[in-house]
Amino acid sequence: MARVVIIGASKGIGLETTRQALEAGHMVRAFARSAADISISDPKLEKVRGNALRSKDVAAAVNGMNAVIQALGVGLGDLFGPVHLFSDATRILVAAMQAQGVKRLISVTGFGAGDSRASINCLQLLPFRFFFGRAYDDKDVQERLIKDSALDWTIARPGLLTNGSRTGRYKVLKAPSQWRNGNISKPAAPLRCQAAPSLLAKVKQQRALSG
Repeated sequence: MARVVIIGASKGIGLETTRQALEAGHMVRAFARSAADISISDPKLEKVRGNALRSKDVAAAVNGMNAVIQALGVGLGDLFGPVHLFSDATRILVAAMQAQGVKRLISVTGFGAGDSRASINCLQLLPFRFFFGRAYDDKDVQERLIKDSALDWTIARPGLLTNGSRTGRYKVLKAPSQWRNGNISKPAAPLRCQAAPSLLAKVKQQRALSG
């Protein structure tokens, strides 16, 4: 099994990916500012408190790992001011991975980032840009940094995350002609159950974009 570090492991997709990676038998390093608050207890889990914007913390987090899953997010209140978290953290992460020879990166951005924005229909585009425009402009930069790197990368762009039970059914859309927005269920707690298995399935794959 792989040794995986999950950047942004304390909430959302990162937390659920941590949970399911452990269930799959991986050795997991959960990296987050609030890593100590992660309620999961498992002998294969290492909780590491750190800041994704601090080079020293990130270098220590990726040391000795086979793969990195990046699952960063911002709060609702941050959406209406300048957003630089995604690009700044990715610059630091890519540099740390390349310096230490860690090649495999799976990064979660979102449907509407990069060239997937062209697949948003006209009715959705205006509210999307109003509410998420600043964050997704920064995610565009994030994706370019990843694509320009020498890493073996996968960019995952999940759609709308809704409340619901885990079904184990999901579809990965790789061809741009198939890209579309859609709902991915999650339970009432902030866990992204449907997205997590897709991320874990990519740990040993090669470069890819998925909508």
